[in-house]
Amino acid sequence: MTPEMRVLLVDDQELIRLGFRMVLEAEEDIVVVGEAGDGRAAIAQSAALAPDLVLMDVRMPELDGIAATQEIVRAHPQTRVLVLTTFDLDEYAFGAIRAGASGFLLKDAQRHEMISAVRAVHRGDAALSPRVTRMLMEHVGSRLDAASAAPDPTVAAERAAVDSLTDRERDVFLAIGHGLTNAEIAQRLFVGESTVKTHVGRVLAKLGARDRIHAVIVAHRLGLVGD
Repeated sequence: MTPEMRVLLVDDQELIRLGFRMVLEAEEDIVVVGEAGDGRAAIAQSAALAPDLVLMDVRMPELDGIAATQEIVRAHPQTRVLVLTTFDLDEYAFGAIRAGASGFLLKDAQRHEMISAVRAVHRGDAALSPRVTRMLMEHVGSRLDAASAAPDPTVAAERAAVDSLTDRERDVFLAIGHGLTNAEIAQRLFVGESTVKTHVGRVLAKLGARDRIHAVIVAHRLGLVGD
């Protein structure tokens, strides 16, 4: 039997949590182990329940999703965080990604998009469809432009890391930057998924990237991929 994926739902609106619970628990391999209505409760529940994945809202009372994400990732590195955002309102969504979230999901996502995003983040892939990636980069484009223009040692280090990639690793890195999954990269490069997984691991290690979404941010920050 496939091991169950243990999910913690975090949102200050009870009806939203109920809707997400119904969608997730309709899947045979997903179980919602708990709920929280604010960031402090999310931290406590993560410590008590050790979920595989936290579905995290950004704007909440008491403690917002950014601070909660940072603490959960720091204290429980095995737990992945998938951020919920509306993007037209949540100006702090990118801050949550920087705090350690492994992906992001639009609150108006369709049922299949939500399930795909949860599964992707759980397996170490990224919840990054081209549409969502484009929205994120439009939302934070001015910040990325400013970072690229400034004499930032982080940007210089990232450029050096990219330069150290082999040709095949660079191909994989650019594909990640465009939001492709391992299966899609394998199809594009005519190699097996296991080979892609190996290359992804090497790319992330050389970039010093925590996960795929941070590799996407690096690719956009350096201007290596566009919309």
